[in-house]
Amino acid sequence: MSRLIAGLGGAAAGLAGLAWLRHRLLVVTVTGTSMQPAFQPGDRVLVRRAAGRVRVGAVLIFAEPRPGPAESWVVKRVAAMAGDAVPAGVRPAVDGAATVPPGMLVMLGDGTRSRDSRQWGFVPASQVLGVAVRRLPRRAR
Repeated sequence: MSRLIAGLGGAAAGLAGLAWLRHRLLVVTVTGTSMQPAFQPGDRVLVRRAAGRVRVGAVLIFAEPRPGPAESWVVKRVAAMAGDAVPAGVRPAVDGAATVPPGMLVMLGDGTRSRDSRQWGFVPASQVLGVAVRRLPRRAR
């Protein structure tokens, strides 16, 4: 009987661990070309939920800052954080601000035709879903 109880305890711990992982990690599929060459359309990316240690150069998944009820997630790279200088190409979208205000980020796509902070201005850090950890292998067809 004690083996059965120990086995059930191990299974419960395993299920709890799996639930914790599912809460902390998720997989997103990239659509669009704004992050080329780093990410191609169809790439799957492992994402650690909650921003945690965001740094310049990190790739984040966040809610696109646009009006309207439909929420759309986007993948972009952090170009500047609170207290950093605003990149010149973004200044027109932020009324010429020289530094990034607290709680805000400047997000840019890697591609030349990216919709990003050059159009949106600052992105609230509160809109961040998570940090891209790594690209996953493509699924076999």
